[in-house]
Amino acid sequence: MKSARQKFRAHPTFTGRVNLAEINPDDTRGAKRKAALKLVEGEWSTELALLQEKLWAEKKSSILLVLQGLDTSGKDGTVKHVMSDMNVQGVRVVSFKAPTPEELRHDFLWRIKQHLPAPGEIVVFNRSHYEDVLVARAKELAPPEVIEKRYDAINRFEARLTKKGTTVVKFMLHISADEQKRRFMERLTNPDKRWKFSPNDLKERTRWNAYQEAYEIALTRCNPDSSPWYVVPANHKWFRNWVVSAIGIETMRELKPEFPRPRLDVRGLIKQLESGLA
Repeated sequence: MKSARQKFRAHPTFTGRVNLAEINPDDTRGAKRKAALKLVEGEWSTELALLQEKLWAEKKSSILLVLQGLDTSGKDGTVKHVMSDMNVQGVRVVSFKAPTPEELRHDFLWRIKQHLPAPGEIVVFNRSHYEDVLVARAKELAPPEVIEKRYDAINRFEARLTKKGTTVVKFMLHISADEQKRRFMERLTNPDKRWKFSPNDLKERTRWNAYQEAYEIALTRCNPDSSPWYVVPANHKWFRNWVVSAIGIETMRELKPEFPRPRLDVRGLIKQLESGLA
């Protein structure tokens, strides 16, 4: 049986490029909502929390989770539902918006390097360094030759991270244009969700095809085995959470973190406590 990492790994087609049109964002691979929710909110949630606690205590390796996707694809929801039971001491979520004037004075990876995980940490990037080849390409914010150089820079950057002990796992949350439209409509018609909407969202939506192409190129050009991309069908939120949880568990199991075994004279220390000397 294929693992979740095998099932959802981004792979080029015969054209040599990942083709998002061939990946159905409505697909649930035969999974049942009730059973999936039971796993994500129960058994898997408990296991993820334990693995993360061991990772944090051991402080030998770290994990960088990259979440990318178009507006309404569910990046915030994924963080909320998949990471909620983890120890906040060892987990950080970093959201990247449009670069500030200070950030623009540096190389595009400069601001990313300020937030990398320390040993034992899990850091989640809600948007990431990939914005500089996705948004920049779709909106033509940089010359093609500059963007071309960024793919190679990203590959070198991630290779250095993995060499230093950081596991890099990248998720592209894949939704359809119709589902995005439905979610925008939900935000506009629900007063409690209207704050999430910006008129600029509709302008970005007109660049749908340009973004699809930009994603396909990034998924193809920056997809080594050491820092792979996973394309997550995300029209169904419960299935999105199921996939991300499954891949997260598989990744952390492979690291095999364990609680450290300090060299303590346990019996002697217990005696001190019992005798009142401590």
